[in-house]
Amino acid sequence: MNPLLLDIPLQLETERLILRAPLQTGDGEIVYEAIRDSFYELKAWLSLFQEIPTVEETEIMLRNAHINFLKRESFRFLIFDKGGGKDLIGTASLHRIDWDIPKCEMGYWINTKYSGNGYMTEAVKELANFGLNHLAFKRIEIRCESRNFKSRFIPEKLSFILEGTLRNEDLSADGSKLTDTCIYSKIN
Repeated sequence: MNPLLLDIPLQLETERLILRAPLQTGDGEIVYEAIRDSFYELKAWLSLFQEIPTVEETEIMLRNAHINFLKRESFRFLIFDKGGGKDLIGTASLHRIDWDIPKCEMGYWINTKYSGNGYMTEAVKELANFGLNHLAFKRIEIRCESRNFKSRFIPEKLSFILEGTLRNEDLSADGSKLTDTCIYSKIN
């Protein structure tokens, strides 16, 4: 089946969270505020956030994410408290999709002020279940820098298997040194 014909929900729910596709006007402002509030933590691990993007740049990034969602090339979700909080808790995505296998990689980041409450673990669990059960992916990978212990904790808690550590595999977020990458997977 052509992936464009897949029925993909624009919203997923957990006990405490709503994960929704970034498609509402103004999402750029909400995501910009979370990036600004979490900048120093994001800068340490993500090359994308070596500088704080403008609201306009953030809005463009989200509109491109929506286009990729519609094209079934990646599925980015914004994470909100089900209780109605307006602040963004974080984002999680299925990306680098290979429909021939089918498989994907998962990425995520959390607004620093919501860290330590289990929100991202809950969101990643839901997104992994969505990928494995709804999309029938045979493999989901989570890759993270070996020193990013907060990020590594999530796949470990969710029973992803650490397949290995690729030594000197990538550059640090700021591009200044070589880093090791841990690869976790869950298969169907």
